[in-house]
Amino acid sequence: MSENRRPPVSRRGFLGGAAVAAATALPGLAQIAAAGPAAAAARPNILLIVTDDQPKQTEWALPKTVGWLADQGVRFTNGHVTTPLCSPSRSSVFSGRHAHNHGVRNNQASHVLDQSTTVQRYLQQAGYRTGLFGKYLNAWALEDNPPHFEEFALLQPGYVNARWNIDGTVKTINNYTTTVIKNRTLTFLDKAATDTRPWFAYVTPYASHGPRTPEAKYAGTAVPEWNGRPSVPEGDRSDKPAYIKDATGTLADGKAIRAEQLRTLLSVDDAVQAFKDRLQALGQLDNTLVIYIGDNGFSWGDHGWTAKSVPYRPAHEVPFYLSWPAGGRGAGTVDNRVVANIDIAPTILDAAGITPAAPQDGRSLLSSYDRDHLLVEWWKQGAGAGGVPTWSSYVAKDKQYTEYYDLTTDANGTVSGTGQVKFREYYDLTNDPHQLTNKLHQATPAQEQALGIPALAARLAADRVS
Repeated sequence: MSENRRPPVSRRGFLGGAAVAAATALPGLAQIAAAGPAAAAARPNILLIVTDDQPKQTEWALPKTVGWLADQGVRFTNGHVTTPLCSPSRSSVFSGRHAHNHGVRNNQASHVLDQSTTVQRYLQQAGYRTGLFGKYLNAWALEDNPPHFEEFALLQPGYVNARWNIDGTVKTINNYTTTVIKNRTLTFLDKAATDTRPWFAYVTPYASHGPRTPEAKYAGTAVPEWNGRPSVPEGDRSDKPAYIKDATGTLADGKAIRAEQLRTLLSVDDAVQAFKDRLQALGQLDNTLVIYIGDNGFSWGDHGWTAKSVPYRPAHEVPFYLSWPAGGRGAGTVDNRVVANIDIAPTILDAAGITPAAPQDGRSLLSSYDRDHLLVEWWKQGAGAGGVPTWSSYVAKDKQYTEYYDLTTDANGTVSGTGQVKFREYYDLTNDPHQLTNKLHQATPAQEQALGIPALAARLAADRVS
């Protein structure tokens, strides 16, 4: 694995009680906390909110979300995704595994995911009521029902008057899609008044993905002025890979994308507030574990880039919040650990008292586990010229080392190529947080040794196959 091995501290330690002291086996599935009314009462509800293409510096649009989940919960300041692309990232959320382990290496390979290893499967088998509201996985046919969700409103990505699969019936709904997702989720929550089972709601609006169409009431809303950061645009890109040298994104492009993203996220903020109000009315706010994350970040003209998929911080760093008052996560704390989307499934299962049968690369955020670095990876799909090459990266708080490879994938995520390292980057994130100076550009072997590159390369190689 790409993490240091430290024994996690189970949720059982701070929840206590006989309800989770024993476990029974479900064949081929997992170890589940002891059954019965006491165990059912101890298990939290789960609300998992995953936005689309939302970069980290977007909190202006989320005052109610931040006020609830960060200011009264936990704000993770070093939140990442392990692949900055939609389907690989979401598959990592579901499975707790890196893309090289779950196999969904690009947006076309969603069918490769082993659905028996997903958090929704474990929760449903453990007696949870499960619901999906919004986007699922790229390239997933709208007519195909998402496995292990009892109720669903599956969105064909779009903002206005989109196509949906509602519990098996495909139809058009004439409304703003974030509003539809909000209303469907609220109806799901309301059933808790008569259905005593704990529930899992996977809520995933299309915001802030392109074309970034705002709700009518927020169209043209003024957003705070933003004049870029040192990487927007980078004056000298001679030390960068060829695709970045050729990038043409400008500060004006970044400003436009940012404003459009913020306007779409205002509707997400309204939805999150509605969820909080309904949970409070139902008396379920205290024992609901809420996790909020973006499926990947987005570059606002950084290094000339106006997309995701790259090994630069705006693309793989994301907003990441957690709240669970009954589990001791309701006081408003800042957590500076290096955390990622692969940690979500282990966290949910830990809270629910479930030990998964399949291996996971992530660790429960409820434990004291603290990794020193994270593997972040991305694959080029197809053998055509241009675009972002396949790469992997060693990401720590103070440094980042990246290798680009002669490797590509097909639509099934199958990898081919020589694997030869074609380009490398190393950034001192303490002194160069915007990744302006690639210290491996024209570096001598002695300089590389002084930077610790051989050891980093060896660890990265190990991470990629673990």
